[in-house]
Amino acid sequence: MKISIVIPVYNEARTVKQVVENVQKASLGFDAEREIIIVDDASIDETPRIIKSLAGIRSDRLPVNQGKGAAVKRGFELATGDIVLIQDADLEYDTNDYEKLFHPIISGRVDVVFGNRFHGEEHTVIYFRNFVGNKFLTFVSNIFTGLNLGDMEVGYKAFRKEVVDSFKRKLISKRFGIEPEMVARVAHHKPKWRICEVPVNYYGRTYEEGKKIHTWDGIKALFAIVYFNVVRR
Repeated sequence: MKISIVIPVYNEARTVKQVVENVQKASLGFDAEREIIIVDDASIDETPRIIKSLAGIRSDRLPVNQGKGAAVKRGFELATGDIVLIQDADLEYDTNDYEKLFHPIISGRVDVVFGNRFHGEEHTVIYFRNFVGNKFLTFVSNIFTGLNLGDMEVGYKAFRKEVVDSFKRKLISKRFGIEPEMVARVAHHKPKWRICEVPVNYYGRTYEEGKKIHTWDGIKALFAIVYFNVVRR
């Protein structure tokens, strides 16, 4: 068994080393090889230098900055594991949740696991508008997909390799539209993939600490929901 952990990175010099160390130490709940893949989205800070100093990883660098979606797609193309997980590089997500994320897939019950930040044990209380925006986008996404997800925009998404292989070449979102696009690709696959949600802890950053998503990204995500569920279904 091999687990591929895809880490998209852009200007995360302050946190990327700690994230990799956390991933390397995290308990999976079972014996498995760990493949850590970092895709640098053309960072302009010290991130490239730090990535080069890290041991036990695979890394790639996009020639120009394109966005999280482009980095995730490249990571999917490089992944060789039986299960593929997306891990953000900003310390907002807790690697101690790995056992919860992987267990439903390992047990053979499901093909896809999404985290849910709103049902976790801990989450930072910061921006009400972000909370409302996430709930609204999840609601709209559920209308189009027919799913009953509680947190469509969550960064923690785990897939059996067969699921990733079914949509990775179709992905076209460059930025944060990647989240609704992946959900749409999974929801409309025939035959249906088995999906579940698990609660995850969430320690959201402030904008002063480097949070990158903004109101305009939410508006574009709304268009992405309609586009990938209707136009490019």
